[in-house]
Amino acid sequence: MYFAGLRPAEAIGLRETDCLLPEEGWGLLTLEVTRPSSGKQWTDSGTVHDERGLKQREEREVRPVPIPPELVRILRAHLEEFGTATDGRLFRNERGGVLGASTYSRAWEEARRFAFTPQLVASPLAGRPYDLRHAALSTWLNAGVDATVVAERAGNSVEVLLKRYAKCLDGRDGQINRRIEAALVI
Repeated sequence: MYFAGLRPAEAIGLRETDCLLPEEGWGLLTLEVTRPSSGKQWTDSGTVHDERGLKQREEREVRPVPIPPELVRILRAHLEEFGTATDGRLFRNERGGVLGASTYSRAWEEARRFAFTPQLVASPLAGRPYDLRHAALSTWLNAGVDATVVAERAGNSVEVLLKRYAKCLDGRDGQINRRIEAALVI
């Protein structure tokens, strides 16, 4: 869910009714619930994943997140191939239940081994699924998107965004130096 900058608990709770997936162009996710993994002893329901509202928001408050055409296509293909769980969730385990954190992490480790060189796999780069959120928000900021817009889409304050998520992206030094050099020319 890199394209949307979602927290894993937001992606796990995503329902088909939360998705506007047009044939062409940008789509929209309207986030309303999360499915954080807390453990049975710590949830109100006695299950591993409670259904909760969005982090640091009023109950039933929603957060619209525009999504690029590439993610629209991915989600449309996912729905076509796998359908939804009985409650409308996009992502589920083999029995139709909520996708567990351990399953999510195992899939992430496999994806890293597939996508990265052995040297990068051994590094801490993108070591956790949550790192996709860091990379997405940093990418948006580095692309020149206003910090207030990035914070709004991410569901954070600008202060938290700049403190936690604003990181430099690997391999961008040349581009950054050219921007600074261009700004210094009078």
